[in-house]
Amino acid sequence: MRSGAVNRVLLALVGLLLFAGGASVLVVGLGVRPPHWWIHSGPHDVLLSHAERTRRQAAGWWWPTVIAVLAVLVLLALWWLTAVLRRRRLTEVLVDTGDGEGALLRGRTLESVLAADAALQDGVARTEVLLTGRSRTKPEARAWLQLEPHVAPGSSLSDFAAQALRHARESAGLASLPAEVRLRAVKHRADRVT
Repeated sequence: MRSGAVNRVLLALVGLLLFAGGASVLVVGLGVRPPHWWIHSGPHDVLLSHAERTRRQAAGWWWPTVIAVLAVLVLLALWWLTAVLRRRRLTEVLVDTGDGEGALLRGRTLESVLAADAALQDGVARTEVLLTGRSRTKPEARAWLQLEPHVAPGSSLSDFAAQALRHARESAGLASLPAEVRLRAVKHRADRVT
């Protein structure tokens, strides 16, 4: 499962839990009688009564355990937030100019050139390219090619590697440009036979 799908599922679950909890508190606050097992018994009930807060005071492990669990939850939430906010797109690629210096090439420029080259291939209806990677000297490409119905996927993939990808790698002076290519077919209506 991709990270975007995991994020959406986790956000949906957290949202449902928060919505259900808030709605139940609102309903009890409006005077609806809750079930006997529910944590709130009425509109003037508190979340933890004085007796519930002090019941486990003699057990020395209770509050450190509660604090440790809450701290772990906060750390997991912070980790998740940094994973979501981390940039996945490579903004710049370092190009060796041959004179000991280097030049920076915008990642979006290389993406658009690679997509334009791929779109020139026979039978490619639409392309999308994304540069990823951890450093400016070792970019990786993700490409999505939408193919016409008459094109063989194998030949389209080999044409992409031999033409567009090779051209981008050579023009940027990169030793290698690994790529993940996803192929999709263009949706079309069935031909009518009369």
